[in-house]
Amino acid sequence: MRKLNEIRAAVRDRRPLIHCITNPISINQCANAVLAAGARPIMAEHPAEVKEITESADALVLNLGNITDVRMESMEIALRAAKEKGIPVVLDAVGTACSGLRREFAARLLATAAPAVLKGNYSEIYALYRTAYRASGVDADAALGEDEVREAAGELAGKYGITVLASGKTDIVTDGTRFALIRNGTPQLAAITGTGCMLGVLCGAYLPVCPGMEAAAAACAMLGCCGQIAETEKGSGTFLVNLLDALSTVTDEQLEELIELEETR
Repeated sequence: MRKLNEIRAAVRDRRPLIHCITNPISINQCANAVLAAGARPIMAEHPAEVKEITESADALVLNLGNITDVRMESMEIALRAAKEKGIPVVLDAVGTACSGLRREFAARLLATAAPAVLKGNYSEIYALYRTAYRASGVDADAALGEDEVREAAGELAGKYGITVLASGKTDIVTDGTRFALIRNGTPQLAAITGTGCMLGVLCGAYLPVCPGMEAAAAACAMLGCCGQIAETEKGSGTFLVNLLDALSTVTDEQLEELIELEETR
């Protein structure tokens, strides 16, 4: 796969516009993550304007967190516009393991247009594979094993012809044939809200310059490595600031030294 330093440089050169329809809980962190990557965020969600804005964007990110009627309507409009224009899409399936509404809505979006990347934590991806599966809240179920999720991700990727990203202790990225296993990160990433959403928009920032498999693996490596750099004993607030600093200042040399990525089939 293409190296992370090449992807990062291409984004900085192109400065793509990333349209994110996301949740208000993490919207600020998501915008800052896109900016740190060298891309430009726009967070429009009114149904009357999302078609026009999506058509001008280089990638679209749909995040199902804190879902509302208006956001659902806007996502469907934006997804159809992206499909018509050939704009790559990230579908972040937040909460599909604990909410029938979100699970059914995700299935409807997948039937409308295949995203370049379908992203979720272990539980969210497994819930889209096994529709009877349920989990508590939006956190990943610690009882789910890497092998189970790898099977689920591979089957979903093959079914829809897309890249699937299942985030967890080991991030799993697959196109149904190839797998990338990224073992970077820190438990502190789970101690603040919005880091999963940041991972989704980083995928979106990289999509305009590389295919889904490369974009998703690069996003996992980037966030995981920067999380390791940001580790602190001072608490969650300091960690978040450190994380944003690392995303915007990390060097290619630091990333090369830290990345733990295994490619397999």
